[in-house]
Amino acid sequence: MLAGAATIIARAPDNPRADMPETRSPKPEDYIIVDGSDGPRRDFRISVGLREGWDAEGRVFDVSEAVRTARAWMRRRVEAGEPALSGMFTRAEVTYAWPREDGTVGSDREPVALFTGEAVHAYLGHLPDVTIEAMLNELAAELGAALGQERIYVAFAERTWILDAGEHARGA
Repeated sequence: MLAGAATIIARAPDNPRADMPETRSPKPEDYIIVDGSDGPRRDFRISVGLREGWDAEGRVFDVSEAVRTARAWMRRRVEAGEPALSGMFTRAEVTYAWPREDGTVGSDREPVALFTGEAVHAYLGHLPDVTIEAMLNELAAELGAALGQERIYVAFAERTWILDAGEHARGA
């Protein structure tokens, strides 16, 4: 039951569940701003490919694999007494084009999982941006490894960056 939701008891004689409480839906005037929840907006996004590798023939993961990976990461952090990010996954298609050496233009698309959310002030407002960025990088690396990606694109507040395991692995 939602905290603060009003409860009523159904007393109709023909109701076999007459002793069961029913929750009344909140009315517009019931809503108030939660103490300690007002603060700066700190949105984030992790974009990770769902097609393994660079080839069109690479395995395509379902977004549910990204969800499983993120949930496992969240559980490990909370079990260790550490904060975790929460957010929403959606499946999308990234599209792009590039100039070829022969003067023609190539284009392609690939499926991606987008993990979006906010470092909500009420829960994570005490954490500095650098801590949120470290959590984003940690989760992004887990997602990239699970989905066979070299590059993961991350955005937080007013900043964006790219994590690249391929350059590191090649020693570049």
